Amino acid sequence: EVQIVESGGGLVQAGGSLTLSCAASGSTFDDYTIGWFRQAPGKEREGVSSIHIGRDDTWYANSVKGRFTISSDRAKNTVYLQMNSLTPEDTAVYYCAAARSASYVGPDEKEYSYWGQGAQVAVPS
Repeated sequence: EVQIVESGGGLVQAGGSLTLSCAASGSTFDDYTIGWFRQAPGKEREGVSSIHIGRDDTWYANSVKGRFTISSDRAKNTVYLQMNSLTPEDTAVYYCAAARSASYVGPDEKEYSYWGQGAQVAVPS
């Protein structure tokens, strides 16, 4: 069974950086897309970024383009989300999820079958 574990959340000052990690296990992941989602207090969960492991295609939400970078280490079955220039609006629980797909990259939660437990990111104002 596929398992997803996030790590790397924490408290960071505005303007700072943080890297989240998503470790996947239980399968080979060349035909998977790994996505990052986030849910801020009182808001719906939204897609942040995703990467197709085999194709290396990526997708970013407009709100994070130019500030966040997603990457993968296929040997470690791990996906990273490098977050720079963080603002209080980035405060949320960040979730990692996996979708088995030939090519899909995007924010549609219905595509993702496996989810991690979430990691809190707090950027105080």
